[in-house]
Amino acid sequence: MIQIKRVYEPPDIGDGKRFLVERLWPRGIKKVDLLLDGWLKDAAPSDALRHWFGHDPDKWEEFRCRYVAELEKNSSSWKPILDATLYGTVTLIYSAHDQAHNNALALKNFLDEQMMERSERNS
Repeated sequence: MIQIKRVYEPPDIGDGKRFLVERLWPRGIKKVDLLLDGWLKDAAPSDALRHWFGHDPDKWEEFRCRYVAELEKNSSSWKPILDATLYGTVTLIYSAHDQAHNNALALKNFLDEQMMERSERNS
């Protein structure tokens, strides 16, 4: 199972493996306070895509399409997350204020599809 959580929410035992999926370190957060299993910068959108999107909800659908295209070209960036789901819960940590339009949500949806495809191949 993959879930998402804002960086400002406290860690919880139910988080399982915790991966920060931001290209930039979140402001005001000390590295020791996040209790991460990894910081996967390359699983975040490219700087160009991040700047283009600018957290504009009107660009959400196009952002998701462009982000998926980036992810499909770089499976090594998200494969550790997918592998970790074989052993339990994974939490994607993000810093955006908008909980409905952020890269962690788009990444979760992409990874959920990858998990379904993996499951179908193994059936």
